[in-house]
Amino acid sequence: MAEIIEELNDQMKVRREKMEALRESGIDPFGHRFVRTHNSAELHAKYDENTKEELQEKDLHATIAGRLMTKRGKGKVGFAHLQDREGQIQIYVRKDEVGEENYQIFKQADLGDFLGVEGQIMKTDMGELSIKASKLTFLSKALRPLPEKFHGLTDTETRYRKRYLDLISNKESFNRFVTRSKIISEIRRYMDGRGYLEVETPVLNNEAGGAAARPFYTHHNSLNIDMALRIATELHLKRLIVGGMEKVYELGRVFRNEGMDMTHNPEFTTMESYEAYADFDDIMDLTEGIFQHVAHTVLGKDIIEYDGKEINVGGKFARVHMVDAIKEQTGVDFWKDMSFEEAVALAKEHDIYVEKHFTSVGHIINEFFEKYVEDTLVQPTFVFGHPKEISPLAKMNEEDPRFTDRFELFINGKEYANAFSELNDPIDQLERFEAQAKAKELGDDEATGVDYDYVEALEHGMPPTGGLGIGIDRLVMLFTGTTSIRDVLLFPTMK
Repeated sequence: MAEIIEELNDQMKVRREKMEALRESGIDPFGHRFVRTHNSAELHAKYDENTKEELQEKDLHATIAGRLMTKRGKGKVGFAHLQDREGQIQIYVRKDEVGEENYQIFKQADLGDFLGVEGQIMKTDMGELSIKASKLTFLSKALRPLPEKFHGLTDTETRYRKRYLDLISNKESFNRFVTRSKIISEIRRYMDGRGYLEVETPVLNNEAGGAAARPFYTHHNSLNIDMALRIATELHLKRLIVGGMEKVYELGRVFRNEGMDMTHNPEFTTMESYEAYADFDDIMDLTEGIFQHVAHTVLGKDIIEYDGKEINVGGKFARVHMVDAIKEQTGVDFWKDMSFEEAVALAKEHDIYVEKHFTSVGHIINEFFEKYVEDTLVQPTFVFGHPKEISPLAKMNEEDPRFTDRFELFINGKEYANAFSELNDPIDQLERFEAQAKAKELGDDEATGVDYDYVEALEHGMPPTGGLGIGIDRLVMLFTGTTSIRDVLLFPTMK
């Protein structure tokens, strides 16, 4: 290990010596503005089909720039590959074409340095599209060498901690993050096209609410108060519905002080939307539309290969009541009226642990679903009818008030969206907040307190509203075939 460190230090020392040599020769080793005429993809798209002779006859020229990734040759001739955002292209450098001084720039350049190249578009005898340099411009010195195996950085820890090296080295990883940006852009396009207004709400909250989660806390020195980082954007967005905005959405980070695994990171991105006069059936249609729009515009297909399975996001998604799904998998029928004690007995018969803060049949129903149903839902499925006790912000179902007009979208056993017909009765809302506060006292650290300001907003009147929350990171995982959330976060949380 010590020998490797010493070797790296020697390389870094040589690179610094080259940096000083550039300065002494009047060249700024960290360059200035440089104007390109093409990127690598444009050149390949336009000229890959041309023969060597056709390009010679056309006598076309281009100016490119990028990071030096390969370099070979000796004497008076050299070849190299420059990498830009779109890919790589070869450069062909001759001393008799660029001159002694310019050729020394090329000769002394290290892998990782940035160069600008002007020259003729050509093909080599091997048929590779190249730029025959007429002038080189030094743009930036890399004082550290690229990882030894820069053609594919394989150390997972390094990939996450030093994402910039991963992006340089792994085109697959680079493309995944480009796809992430495209997905988010298409979600915005879809929502904007349906009349939703994108808004921004506070990250710092006096009371964390809108989800069952443990928040991060910080202290505001000037106001001398503790504040929570938001665990959801819901309650502020619904205040905007009260204010008459009618159709709003927000794409942004939320923060939850909870465990980390393949699908959970303490900070992650969500898209929440709210639409006045809509219900959860309308929001199911909206959710289908978002997933299908992204599949068509970004991937160009309905069938997605994920985790060894083919997921079909085309057509209508399956819709099933939570109680029916439990009955299908276990035979247990929660449609029947039963006491809490009877439900607890059923839980024990089915190896379900009953937490201290469980106080109703609804809690048991939810545990049955999580243990016996979730993993069976491979194709896109809307599960609706969640118990009132676990849905403090959802409107009760008119036909059976034990349940709510809420749904979650499951794909391959994971939740991708959570939505409901929003509770807009301020009296009912206060009672549910108080029940949550009681659960918190009994040890449920994911239960929320009472947000009196939000209750006051509801007292001014909120129209019937449909709301939606989508986990963007999981959605990106699905559409990029990735099984770890760290592979779709540019800078995941690390110890």
